[in-house]
Amino acid sequence: MSTRYKTLTSAGVLLLALAAPVVGKADPVKNLGVAGRALTFMENGPNGAAVLGVVYDPSKPASVAEKNAIMGALGGGFSAGAVTLTGKAIEAGDVGGASGVAALYVTGGVNYAAVGAAAKAKHLVTVGSDPACVNSGACVMGVSTDPKVDIIVNRAAAAAVGATFKAAFRMMIHEV
Repeated sequence: MSTRYKTLTSAGVLLLALAAPVVGKADPVKNLGVAGRALTFMENGPNGAAVLGVVYDPSKPASVAEKNAIMGALGGGFSAGAVTLTGKAIEAGDVGGASGVAALYVTGGVNYAAVGAAAKAKHLVTVGSDPACVNSGACVMGVSTDPKVDIIVNRAAAAAVGATFKAAFRMMIHEV
């Protein structure tokens, strides 16, 4: 199958996912699905088996709950497009020493500035569900599935970690 066909097929699948109506409360598992598929639209992004570091603050119950939901969904492997993600829980203060991860999922409530700085030093893409993380430049990408799918990419944060996205993807997102 040609690369162009795969890219167009992936773009079509993502468009269908983006167009699907979503009802109810924000769901970390749905956010994870969108984030995983979005990572496959990175030039030289993860494919096949990849480890997603799930960054959380153990002193904040909401952060721990989001980490638990994400880790539960990842289980033995979460397929999202061309990538199958497994999880590695990482305390926010330990991001600087994180190894063996393809990207970081940042839970709500962590110290975004510290996590973002550590991730940039390691050239790791950061994804979160809190728009404040993206707007601050700590997260490269933000995903939300409530009330509809929305993906935001921070251009400066993406450039800082060397992340570039395929043109088909950039037409479907908001950039700040």
